[in-house]
Amino acid sequence: MLCALTWPAGAALHSTFSTSAQNNAKVAVLGASGDIGQPISLLLKNSPLVSRLTIYDIVHPPGVTADLSHIVTRANVKGYLGPEQLPDCLKGSACAQHCPEAMICIIANLVNSTIPITAEVFKKHAVYNPNKIFGVTTLDIVRANTFVAELKGLDPARVNVPIIGGHAGKTIIPLISQCTPKVDFPQDQLAALTGRIQEAGTEVVKAKAGAGSATLSKAYAGACFVFSLADVMNGKEGVVECSFIQSKETECTYFSTLLLLGEKSLKKNLSIGKVTPFEEKMITEAIPELKASIKKGEDFVKSMK
Repeated sequence: MLCALTWPAGAALHSTFSTSAQNNAKVAVLGASGDIGQPISLLLKNSPLVSRLTIYDIVHPPGVTADLSHIVTRANVKGYLGPEQLPDCLKGSACAQHCPEAMICIIANLVNSTIPITAEVFKKHAVYNPNKIFGVTTLDIVRANTFVAELKGLDPARVNVPIIGGHAGKTIIPLISQCTPKVDFPQDQLAALTGRIQEAGTEVVKAKAGAGSATLSKAYAGACFVFSLADVMNGKEGVVECSFIQSKETECTYFSTLLLLGEKSLKKNLSIGKVTPFEEKMITEAIPELKASIKKGEDFVKSMK
C-alpha cells in the first residue's frame, strides 16, 4: 500500500525503495517508470549488491522491465503493473501489509511530509518501527559535497558535508563547520554557498527551462543510500548516512541528522553535534516550517478513509 501513501495516481511519486534479505539485497522500486525511477532502477541493476530487482508502476513497467533485463548483471528483474500486482511485487521486500520488517526508503517529494505519512500508515497497521523508515535526503549532501569541492579545488568523492533538518528550502541545513576535510569560508561566501545548496533544485529547474526537475542526480543520490543499506546488510560496519527520521534531537518529531546504520535497522542517532551560531540560527528558522510540513503529512493520513 506504499504507493497509496504518496500523491494520487503517482503524480509526484519519484521513487520508493524497500530492501530486505541478507548477503544479497532484494530491492523493490515503486514508481519505476518515471523520470527518476528509471535511472534509479538502472543504477540498482548495475550494482553487484543487488540480486533481485522488482519494479512497479501504474504505467509502462513491462517495457522498463524488458529494457533492464537485457543488461548483463546478476540482478534478476521482474516488473509489476497496477495495484492488483503490488502485493506480488513487494513479497520479500516491504510495506506495512506485505513485509513490515523491511527497511523503507522514501524519496517521494515532499520528504518532510511523506515520512510522517508513511509512519502514520504503519502505525495504523500496528507494524511501525521508527528505526526502519528513512527519508532519503542524500541529494542535498551530494550537492553540498560537489559545491564545496568546486570552491576549494578538492576531489568531491573525498568531501563529506553533513546536512541536517529536512529536505526542502530553508529546512536544508548544511553543517559546513563539520565538513570533512575541514574547510573555511568568509561569511558572505558561506551564506551564498548555503543558499545555493538550499535552492539547488530550483537551479536545475531553471537550467531545464521548466521542462523538468532534478532526475539523474536524485536517482544517483537515492541509489547511494540504498547501497549503504545493502552494505550494512552484508555486514559492513561504520556506515554513516544522513536521513530524515523520527527524532528527539529537536522539538520537531522528525528531523534529519547523521545516523549509524545497522544490519536490520538504524543503529544509533549520532545527533546534531557542535554547530556554529550561523548554523544554530538556521536550525531555529527551519523548525516552524518543518513542524508545518510534518503536520500536513499527519493530517493527510487522518483524512484517509
